[in-house]
Amino acid sequence: MHEEMLNTWAVTCPYCNTDFQLLVDASQGSHATWEDCPRCCSPIQVHVVVTQYGDLENVVLGRDDDVF
Repeated sequence: MHEEMLNTWAVTCPYCNTDFQLLVDASQGSHATWEDCPRCCSPIQVHVVVTQYGDLENVVLGRDDDVF
């Protein structure tokens, strides 16, 4: 992990609609991971999209049963 590639991204929990800041590591390139909501603890799918130049482009959240 490269600290200069860490970004915060404003997101909303797909379960309880809580807004929070997610710390995203763009050094891994585009990837999928899981995070738990800080309020309701539900498992959230996190899909990180990074450009070919290493810039964070988008973060998409989904419920555990969503298909991306």
